[in-house]
Amino acid sequence: MTTLLIVVHTIVCLFLICIVLLQHGKGADIGATFGGSSQSLFGTEGPIPLLNKITTFAAIIFMGTSITLAYLSAHKSSGSVMTDVKVQEQQAPVQQQQAPITVPMPAPKETPKGATEQPAKK
Repeated sequence: MTTLLIVVHTIVCLFLICIVLLQHGKGADIGATFGGSSQSLFGTEGPIPLLNKITTFAAIIFMGTSITLAYLSAHKSSGSVMTDVKVQEQQAPVQQQQAPITVPMPAPKETPKGATEQPAKK
């Protein structure tokens, strides 16, 4: 069903592009006023009513397929792509309890012989 909707959506999209390109712009009638061609093939009004109806119909179909495809993609209940992947269970390495590391304290400074310690002056 989704594939059929995508095909219809693509065809309607390309058809809508072609139909819009066939239509005249808003300023095209001004050129015809000053000696442009008269489009007698489609009558006095030209192809505007016919092309407007075709464009409206194609736009309605385009919007309908767009909304339907959006709904189908949002509510798709498919499994995950990761369902077939085997999970490798990793065991955490067993940590042995170690005694805390002891850092030796620096040895006290020895004063040379004959030197006397003097108290700090305040």
